[in-house]
Amino acid sequence: MERIKRYLRSAAGYQAVCAKWLVLAALVGCVVGPLGGAFGLALNWANATRGAHPWLLYLLPVAGLVIVFLYHRFDPDGGGSTNQIFVSVREHKPLTLRTAPLIFVSTVATHLFGGSSGREGAALLLGGSVSGQLGRALRLENRDCRLMTMCGMAGAFSAIFGTPLAATIFTLEVVDVGSMQYAALLPCLVSALLGVFISGKMGLAPEAFVLQAEAAPTPDNLVRVIILGALLAALSIFFCELLHVTPKLYRKFFPNIYLRVAAGGVLIIALTKLLGTTDYNGAGAAVIEAAIDGEAVPYAFLLKMLFTALTLGAGFKGGEIVPIFFTGATFGCVAAPLLGLPPQLGAALGMVALFCGCTNSPLASICLAIEVFGGQCVSLFALACAVSYMLSSYFSLYREQHFLHSKLRIVGVQRVHGHWSETDAAHLTTNDDGEN
Repeated sequence: MERIKRYLRSAAGYQAVCAKWLVLAALVGCVVGPLGGAFGLALNWANATRGAHPWLLYLLPVAGLVIVFLYHRFDPDGGGSTNQIFVSVREHKPLTLRTAPLIFVSTVATHLFGGSSGREGAALLLGGSVSGQLGRALRLENRDCRLMTMCGMAGAFSAIFGTPLAATIFTLEVVDVGSMQYAALLPCLVSALLGVFISGKMGLAPEAFVLQAEAAPTPDNLVRVIILGALLAALSIFFCELLHVTPKLYRKFFPNIYLRVAAGGVLIIALTKLLGTTDYNGAGAAVIEAAIDGEAVPYAFLLKMLFTALTLGAGFKGGEIVPIFFTGATFGCVAAPLLGLPPQLGAALGMVALFCGCTNSPLASICLAIEVFGGQCVSLFALACAVSYMLSSYFSLYREQHFLHSKLRIVGVQRVHGHWSETDAAHLTTNDDGEN
Protein backbone atom coordinates (compact mmCIF):
# COMPACT_ATOMS: atom_id res chain seq x y z
CA MET A 1 0.00 0.00 0.00
CA GLU A 2 2.84 2.37 0.77
CA ARG A 3 4.17 1.99 -2.78
CA ILE A 4 0.74 2.77 -4.17
CA LYS A 5 0.49 5.86 -1.97
CA ARG A 6 3.88 7.09 -3.18
CA TYR A 7 2.80 6.52 -6.77
CA LEU A 8 -0.43 8.45 -6.24
CA ARG A 9 1.52 11.36 -4.78
CA SER A 10 3.74 11.45 -7.87
CA ALA A 11 1.02 10.56 -10.39
CA ALA A 12 0.56 14.17 -11.43
CA GLY A 13 4.22 14.30 -12.45
CA TYR A 14 3.92 11.15 -14.53
CA GLN A 15 0.79 12.44 -16.21
CA ALA A 16 2.39 15.80 -16.95
CA VAL A 17 5.43 14.21 -18.59
CA CYS A 18 3.24 11.81 -20.55
CA ALA A 19 1.00 14.65 -21.76
CA LYS A 20 4.05 16.74 -22.66
CA TRP A 21 5.53 14.05 -24.88
CA LEU A 22 2.21 13.12 -26.44
CA VAL A 23 1.88 16.73 -27.58
CA LEU A 24 5.51 17.07 -28.70
CA ALA A 25 5.50 13.71 -30.50
CA ALA A 26 2.25 14.59 -32.26
CA LEU A 27 3.79 17.90 -33.32
CA VAL A 28 6.86 16.12 -34.71
CA GLY A 29 4.72 13.57 -36.52
CA CYS A 30 2.64 16.30 -38.11
CA VAL A 31 5.80 18.08 -39.29
CA VAL A 32 7.95 15.18 -40.52
CA GLY A 33 5.02 13.14 -41.84
CA PRO A 34 4.37 15.49 -44.78
CA LEU A 35 8.12 15.87 -45.36
CA GLY A 36 8.59 12.11 -45.43
CA GLY A 37 5.57 11.67 -47.67
CA ALA A 38 6.80 14.33 -50.07
CA PHE A 39 10.26 12.77 -50.07
CA GLY A 40 8.91 9.30 -50.83
CA LEU A 41 6.69 10.61 -53.63
CA ALA A 42 9.63 12.58 -55.06
CA LEU A 43 11.76 9.43 -55.13
CA ASN A 44 8.96 7.48 -56.82
CA TRP A 45 8.71 10.26 -59.40
CA ALA A 46 12.48 10.26 -59.92
CA ASN A 47 12.63 6.51 -60.54
CA ALA A 48 9.60 6.59 -62.84
CA THR A 49 10.95 9.58 -64.79
CA ARG A 50 14.34 7.92 -65.29
CA GLY A 51 12.58 4.78 -66.51
CA ALA A 52 10.63 6.84 -69.04
CA HIS A 53 13.71 8.82 -70.14
CA PRO A 54 16.78 6.52 -70.11
CA TRP A 55 19.01 9.30 -71.47
CA LEU A 56 18.97 10.92 -68.02
CA LEU A 57 21.60 8.36 -66.99
CA TYR A 58 24.19 10.23 -69.07
CA LEU A 59 23.77 13.26 -66.80
CA LEU A 60 24.74 11.32 -63.67
CA PRO A 61 28.31 12.75 -63.55
CA VAL A 62 26.91 16.28 -63.84
CA ALA A 63 24.42 15.59 -61.06
CA GLY A 64 27.29 14.33 -58.93
CA LEU A 65 29.23 17.53 -59.46
CA VAL A 66 26.22 19.56 -58.35
CA ILE A 67 25.74 17.40 -55.24
CA VAL A 68 29.39 17.73 -54.22
CA PHE A 69 29.29 21.48 -54.78
CA LEU A 70 26.18 21.86 -52.61
CA TYR A 71 27.71 19.93 -49.73
CA HIS A 72 31.10 21.58 -50.11
CA ARG A 73 29.41 24.98 -50.02
CA PHE A 74 26.70 24.51 -47.40
CA ASP A 75 27.65 21.50 -45.23
CA PRO A 76 31.39 20.80 -45.50
CA ASP A 77 31.62 19.16 -42.07
CA GLY A 78 28.54 16.94 -42.15
CA GLY A 79 28.76 15.51 -45.64
CA GLY A 80 25.26 14.02 -45.69
CA SER A 81 26.25 10.81 -43.89
CA THR A 82 23.82 8.74 -41.82
CA ASN A 83 26.50 8.73 -39.12
CA GLN A 84 25.58 12.37 -38.47
CA ILE A 85 22.27 11.35 -36.93
CA PHE A 86 23.96 8.80 -34.66
CA VAL A 87 26.32 11.46 -33.30
CA SER A 88 23.42 13.87 -32.91
CA VAL A 89 21.43 11.44 -30.77
CA ARG A 90 24.39 10.26 -28.70
CA GLU A 91 25.91 13.68 -28.02
CA HIS A 92 22.66 15.67 -27.74
CA LYS A 93 23.64 17.90 -30.68
CA PRO A 94 20.76 18.71 -33.06
CA LEU A 95 21.62 18.72 -36.74
CA THR A 96 21.52 21.99 -38.63
CA LEU A 97 18.31 22.77 -40.47
CA ARG A 98 20.11 22.90 -43.83
CA THR A 99 20.71 19.15 -43.53
CA ALA A 100 17.09 18.49 -44.53
CA PRO A 101 16.93 20.28 -47.94
CA LEU A 102 20.43 19.11 -48.84
CA ILE A 103 19.70 15.42 -48.29
CA PHE A 104 16.27 15.76 -49.92
CA VAL A 105 17.57 17.30 -53.14
CA SER A 106 20.76 15.24 -53.39
CA THR A 107 19.01 11.88 -52.85
CA VAL A 108 16.28 12.66 -55.39
CA ALA A 109 18.99 13.71 -57.88
CA THR A 110 20.91 10.48 -57.28
CA HIS A 111 17.81 8.40 -58.06
CA LEU A 112 16.69 10.58 -60.96
CA PHE A 113 19.97 10.20 -62.83
CA GLY A 114 20.58 6.51 -62.15
CA GLY A 115 22.69 6.17 -59.02
CA SER A 116 22.09 3.08 -56.88
CA SER A 117 21.03 4.09 -53.38
CA GLY A 118 18.22 3.84 -50.90
CA ARG A 119 16.21 6.30 -48.91
CA GLU A 120 16.36 5.39 -45.21
CA GLY A 121 19.57 7.30 -44.50
CA ALA A 122 18.04 10.37 -46.06
CA ALA A 123 14.82 9.81 -44.10
CA LEU A 124 16.69 9.64 -40.79
CA LEU A 125 18.62 12.82 -41.57
CA LEU A 126 15.53 14.58 -42.91
CA GLY A 127 13.34 13.82 -39.91
CA GLY A 128 16.09 14.11 -37.31
CA SER A 129 17.36 17.51 -38.45
CA VAL A 130 13.92 19.11 -38.62
CA SER A 131 12.69 17.72 -35.30
CA GLY A 132 15.94 18.56 -33.50
CA GLN A 133 15.74 22.15 -34.61
CA LEU A 134 12.08 22.20 -33.65
CA GLY A 135 13.16 21.23 -30.14
CA ARG A 136 15.62 24.10 -30.09
CA ALA A 137 12.97 26.52 -31.30
CA LEU A 138 10.78 25.42 -28.39
CA ARG A 139 13.74 26.01 -26.04
CA LEU A 140 13.81 22.42 -24.81
CA GLU A 141 16.72 21.02 -22.82
CA ASN A 142 19.44 19.08 -24.63
CA ARG A 143 18.07 15.74 -23.44
CA ASP A 144 14.63 16.66 -24.72
CA CYS A 145 16.10 17.81 -28.04
CA ARG A 146 17.73 14.39 -28.27
CA LEU A 147 14.35 12.73 -27.82
CA MET A 148 12.81 15.10 -30.36
CA THR A 149 15.49 14.03 -32.84
CA MET A 150 14.61 10.38 -32.23
CA CYS A 151 10.92 11.16 -32.77
CA GLY A 152 11.79 12.76 -36.09
CA MET A 153 13.85 9.74 -37.13
CA ALA A 154 10.99 7.37 -36.35
CA GLY A 155 8.36 9.59 -37.97
CA ALA A 156 10.23 10.07 -41.24
CA PHE A 157 11.33 6.42 -41.48
CA SER A 158 7.74 5.31 -40.90
CA ALA A 159 6.33 7.82 -43.37
CA ILE A 160 8.56 6.55 -46.16
CA PHE A 161 8.43 2.79 -45.53
CA GLY A 162 4.99 2.52 -43.99
CA THR A 163 6.26 0.46 -41.04
CA PRO A 164 5.64 2.40 -37.80
CA LEU A 165 6.54 -0.41 -35.40
CA ALA A 166 9.82 -1.25 -37.17
CA ALA A 167 10.66 2.46 -37.45
CA THR A 168 10.11 2.95 -33.72
CA ILE A 169 12.15 -0.04 -32.58
CA PHE A 170 14.89 0.67 -35.13
CA THR A 171 15.26 4.20 -33.75
CA LEU A 172 15.50 2.87 -30.19
CA GLU A 173 18.02 0.08 -30.80
CA VAL A 174 20.27 1.12 -33.70
CA VAL A 175 22.38 3.89 -32.16
CA ASP A 176 23.75 1.95 -29.18
CA VAL A 177 23.38 -1.79 -29.74
CA GLY A 178 22.41 -3.48 -26.49
CA SER A 179 20.81 -0.45 -24.87
CA MET A 180 17.33 0.79 -25.66
CA GLN A 181 16.02 4.07 -24.31
CA TYR A 182 12.52 2.94 -23.38
CA ALA A 183 11.57 6.48 -22.36
CA ALA A 184 11.55 7.20 -26.09
CA LEU A 185 9.13 4.36 -26.90
CA LEU A 186 5.85 6.27 -26.54
CA PRO A 187 6.99 9.52 -28.23
CA CYS A 188 8.66 7.71 -31.14
CA LEU A 189 5.68 5.43 -31.65
CA VAL A 190 3.22 8.33 -31.69
CA SER A 191 5.39 10.20 -34.19
CA ALA A 192 5.75 7.08 -36.35
CA LEU A 193 2.02 6.37 -36.37
CA LEU A 194 1.19 9.93 -37.36
CA GLY A 195 3.96 9.93 -39.96
CA VAL A 196 2.66 6.87 -41.76
CA PHE A 197 -0.93 8.09 -41.49
CA ILE A 198 -0.09 11.42 -43.12
CA SER A 199 2.08 9.94 -45.87
CA GLY A 200 -0.68 7.43 -46.62
CA LYS A 201 -3.16 10.27 -47.04
CA MET A 202 -0.68 11.86 -49.45
CA GLY A 203 -0.81 8.75 -51.62
CA LEU A 204 2.44 7.02 -50.58
CA ALA A 205 1.77 3.29 -50.34
CA PRO A 206 3.49 1.32 -47.54
CA GLU A 207 5.93 -1.50 -48.26
CA ALA A 208 3.92 -4.73 -48.11
CA PHE A 209 4.12 -8.15 -49.74
CA VAL A 210 2.10 -11.35 -49.65
CA LEU A 211 4.19 -14.51 -49.48
CA GLN A 212 3.08 -17.02 -52.09
CA ALA A 213 4.89 -19.87 -50.32
CA GLU A 214 5.30 -20.78 -46.67
CA ALA A 215 7.07 -23.43 -44.60
CA ALA A 216 6.20 -24.96 -41.26
CA PRO A 217 8.74 -24.61 -38.42
CA THR A 218 9.70 -28.29 -38.52
CA PRO A 219 13.17 -29.38 -37.33
CA ASP A 220 14.34 -29.80 -40.94
CA ASN A 221 13.17 -26.33 -41.91
CA LEU A 222 14.69 -24.81 -38.79
CA VAL A 223 18.09 -26.22 -39.79
CA ARG A 224 17.63 -24.86 -43.32
CA VAL A 225 16.76 -21.40 -42.01
CA ILE A 226 19.76 -21.45 -39.66
CA ILE A 227 22.07 -22.23 -42.59
CA LEU A 228 20.47 -19.47 -44.68
CA GLY A 229 20.82 -17.05 -41.76
CA ALA A 230 24.52 -17.92 -41.48
CA LEU A 231 25.04 -17.28 -45.19
CA LEU A 232 23.26 -13.94 -44.89
CA ALA A 233 25.46 -12.99 -41.94
CA ALA A 234 28.54 -13.62 -44.08
CA LEU A 235 26.99 -11.60 -46.90
CA SER A 236 26.24 -8.72 -44.51
CA ILE A 237 29.91 -8.62 -43.45
CA PHE A 238 31.01 -8.51 -47.08
CA PHE A 239 28.49 -5.80 -47.96
CA CYS A 240 29.43 -3.60 -44.99
CA GLU A 241 33.15 -3.90 -45.73
CA LEU A 242 32.59 -3.20 -49.42
CA LEU A 243 30.75 0.01 -48.57
CA HIS A 244 33.55 1.09 -46.23
CA VAL A 245 36.46 0.17 -48.52
CA THR A 246 35.11 1.72 -51.73
CA PRO A 247 35.35 5.38 -50.55
CA LYS A 248 38.98 4.75 -49.55
CA LEU A 249 39.78 3.42 -53.00
CA TYR A 250 38.07 6.39 -54.60
CA ARG A 251 40.13 8.79 -52.46
CA LYS A 252 43.31 6.92 -53.33
CA PHE A 253 42.83 7.11 -57.09
CA PHE A 254 40.82 10.36 -57.25
CA PRO A 255 41.93 12.72 -54.44
CA ASN A 256 39.86 15.58 -55.86
CA ILE A 257 36.24 15.27 -54.71
CA TYR A 258 34.83 16.63 -57.98
CA LEU A 259 36.89 14.25 -60.10
CA ARG A 260 35.90 11.45 -57.74
CA VAL A 261 32.15 11.88 -58.12
CA ALA A 262 32.42 12.39 -61.89
CA ALA A 263 34.46 9.20 -62.19
CA GLY A 264 31.84 7.35 -60.14
CA GLY A 265 29.10 8.56 -62.45
CA VAL A 266 31.07 7.42 -65.51
CA LEU A 267 31.62 3.98 -63.95
CA ILE A 268 27.90 3.57 -63.29
CA ILE A 269 27.09 4.55 -66.88
CA ALA A 270 29.70 2.14 -68.27
CA LEU A 271 28.49 -0.78 -66.15
CA THR A 272 24.86 -0.11 -67.03
CA LYS A 273 25.64 -0.12 -70.74
CA LEU A 274 27.85 -3.19 -70.42
CA LEU A 275 25.08 -5.16 -68.71
CA GLY A 276 22.37 -3.84 -71.02
CA THR A 277 19.87 -3.35 -68.17
CA THR A 278 18.85 -0.62 -65.73
CA ASP A 279 17.81 -3.10 -63.03
CA TYR A 280 20.66 -1.99 -60.80
CA ASN A 281 20.07 1.76 -61.07
CA GLY A 282 17.91 3.59 -58.58
CA ALA A 283 16.07 1.65 -55.90
CA GLY A 284 15.29 -1.51 -57.86
CA ALA A 285 11.79 -2.01 -56.45
CA ALA A 286 10.68 -4.11 -59.43
CA VAL A 287 13.54 -6.57 -58.89
CA ILE A 288 12.66 -6.92 -55.20
CA GLU A 289 9.04 -7.68 -56.09
CA ALA A 290 10.14 -10.26 -58.67
CA ALA A 291 12.39 -11.95 -56.10
CA ILE A 292 9.54 -12.14 -53.57
CA ASP A 293 7.55 -13.82 -56.35
CA GLY A 294 10.33 -16.36 -56.79
CA GLU A 295 12.36 -15.00 -59.72
CA ALA A 296 15.90 -13.60 -59.54
CA VAL A 297 19.06 -13.55 -61.64
CA PRO A 298 21.67 -15.67 -59.80
CA TYR A 299 24.30 -12.92 -59.70
CA ALA A 300 21.94 -9.95 -59.20
CA PHE A 301 22.88 -9.55 -55.53
CA LEU A 302 26.56 -9.13 -56.40
CA LEU A 303 25.86 -6.50 -59.04
CA LYS A 304 23.57 -4.51 -56.74
CA MET A 305 26.26 -4.41 -54.06
CA LEU A 306 28.79 -3.22 -56.66
CA PHE A 307 26.50 -0.52 -58.05
CA THR A 308 25.63 0.73 -54.55
CA ALA A 309 29.25 0.82 -53.39
CA LEU A 310 30.33 2.70 -56.52
CA THR A 311 27.46 5.19 -56.13
CA LEU A 312 27.74 6.02 -52.44
CA GLY A 313 31.53 5.74 -52.34
CA ALA A 314 31.85 8.37 -55.06
CA GLY A 315 29.83 10.94 -53.11
CA PHE A 316 26.26 10.47 -54.31
CA LYS A 317 23.60 10.46 -51.59
CA GLY A 318 20.92 8.15 -50.28
CA GLY A 319 20.65 5.24 -47.92
CA GLU A 320 21.72 1.63 -47.94
CA ILE A 321 18.63 -0.19 -46.69
CA VAL A 322 16.73 -0.51 -49.98
CA PRO A 323 19.89 -1.88 -51.68
CA ILE A 324 20.12 -4.28 -48.72
CA PHE A 325 16.53 -5.37 -49.38
CA PHE A 326 17.41 -5.88 -53.06
CA THR A 327 20.59 -7.82 -52.24
CA GLY A 328 19.03 -9.97 -49.54
CA ALA A 329 15.90 -10.76 -51.55
CA THR A 330 17.77 -11.79 -54.71
CA PHE A 331 20.37 -13.81 -52.77
CA GLY A 332 17.72 -15.56 -50.68
CA CYS A 333 15.63 -16.34 -53.76
CA VAL A 334 18.62 -18.10 -55.36
CA ALA A 335 20.03 -19.78 -52.23
CA ALA A 336 16.79 -21.05 -50.68
CA PRO A 337 15.99 -23.76 -53.28
CA LEU A 338 19.51 -25.16 -52.80
CA LEU A 339 18.63 -25.66 -49.13
CA GLY A 340 15.17 -27.08 -49.79
CA LEU A 341 13.18 -23.92 -49.04
CA PRO A 342 10.74 -22.17 -51.41
CA PRO A 343 12.44 -19.33 -53.34
CA GLN A 344 9.69 -16.88 -52.35
CA LEU A 345 10.24 -17.56 -48.65
CA GLY A 346 14.00 -17.44 -49.14
CA ALA A 347 13.73 -14.01 -50.74
CA ALA A 348 11.65 -12.70 -47.84
CA LEU A 349 13.99 -14.18 -45.24
CA GLY A 350 17.00 -12.81 -47.10
CA MET A 351 15.53 -9.33 -47.30
CA VAL A 352 14.91 -9.12 -43.54
CA ALA A 353 17.89 -11.10 -42.19
CA LEU A 354 20.44 -9.21 -44.30
CA PHE A 355 18.97 -5.97 -42.99
CA CYS A 356 19.47 -7.35 -39.49
CA GLY A 357 23.07 -8.37 -40.10
CA CYS A 358 24.02 -5.03 -41.63
CA THR A 359 22.28 -2.79 -39.09
CA ASN A 360 22.56 -4.98 -35.94
CA SER A 361 18.91 -4.37 -35.12
CA PRO A 362 17.25 -7.78 -34.57
CA LEU A 363 14.07 -6.59 -32.87
CA ALA A 364 13.40 -3.97 -35.55
CA SER A 365 14.05 -6.63 -38.20
CA ILE A 366 11.45 -8.95 -36.69
CA CYS A 367 8.98 -6.07 -36.52
CA LEU A 368 9.78 -5.29 -40.14
CA ALA A 369 8.99 -8.88 -41.13
CA ILE A 370 5.64 -8.71 -39.32
CA GLU A 371 4.62 -5.42 -40.92
CA VAL A 372 5.90 -6.10 -44.44
CA PHE A 373 4.85 -9.76 -44.70
CA GLY A 374 1.75 -9.69 -42.51
CA GLY A 375 3.05 -12.03 -39.82
CA GLN A 376 3.51 -15.02 -42.13
CA CYS A 377 6.21 -17.46 -40.93
CA VAL A 378 7.20 -15.01 -38.21
CA SER A 379 9.05 -17.67 -36.19
CA LEU A 380 11.28 -18.45 -39.18
CA PHE A 381 11.98 -14.75 -39.71
CA ALA A 382 12.92 -14.40 -36.05
CA LEU A 383 15.28 -17.39 -36.26
CA ALA A 384 16.99 -16.10 -39.41
CA CYS A 385 17.43 -12.66 -37.81
CA ALA A 386 18.82 -14.12 -34.59
CA VAL A 387 21.43 -16.16 -36.48
CA SER A 388 22.35 -13.26 -38.76
CA TYR A 389 22.71 -10.91 -35.79
CA MET A 390 24.98 -13.22 -33.81
CA LEU A 391 27.23 -14.30 -36.70
CA SER A 392 27.65 -10.85 -38.28
CA SER A 393 30.03 -9.96 -35.44
CA TYR A 394 30.63 -6.22 -34.89
CA PHE A 395 30.52 -5.21 -38.54
CA SER A 396 28.04 -2.45 -39.33
CA LEU A 397 26.87 -0.12 -42.05
CA TYR A 398 27.35 2.75 -39.64
CA ARG A 399 30.76 3.67 -38.27
CA GLU A 400 29.16 5.61 -35.42
CA GLN A 401 27.06 2.67 -34.26
CA HIS A 402 28.26 1.60 -30.80
CA PHE A 403 28.07 -1.87 -29.25
CA LEU A 404 27.52 -2.07 -25.49
CA HIS A 405 27.25 -5.83 -25.07
CA SER A 406 28.82 -8.91 -26.60
CA LYS A 407 26.92 -10.87 -29.22
CA LEU A 408 28.30 -14.17 -27.95
CA ARG A 409 28.36 -13.95 -24.16
CA ILE A 410 26.64 -11.95 -21.43
CA VAL A 411 29.50 -9.50 -21.05
CA GLY A 412 30.17 -5.96 -22.16
CA VAL A 413 32.36 -4.82 -25.04
CA GLN A 414 34.65 -1.88 -25.48
CA ARG A 415 36.31 -0.29 -28.49
CA VAL A 416 40.10 -0.66 -28.57
CA HIS A 417 42.10 0.70 -31.52
CA GLY A 418 38.99 0.78 -33.69
CA HIS A 419 37.93 -2.79 -32.87
CA TRP A 420 35.28 -4.09 -30.48
CA SER A 421 36.49 -6.58 -27.86
CA GLU A 422 34.84 -8.24 -24.89
CA THR A 423 35.34 -7.15 -21.30
CA ASP A 424 34.25 -9.11 -18.25
CA ALA A 425 33.35 -5.87 -16.49
CA ALA A 426 29.96 -5.78 -18.16
CA HIS A 427 28.32 -4.43 -15.04
CA LEU A 428 30.58 -1.37 -15.20
CA THR A 429 29.51 -0.37 -18.69
CA THR A 430 28.11 3.14 -18.62
CA ASN A 431 26.01 5.06 -21.07
CA ASP A 432 26.80 8.45 -22.48
CA ASP A 433 25.28 10.24 -19.53
CA GLY A 434 27.66 8.49 -17.13
CA GLU A 435 24.93 6.37 -15.56
CA ASN A 436 25.57 2.71 -14.67
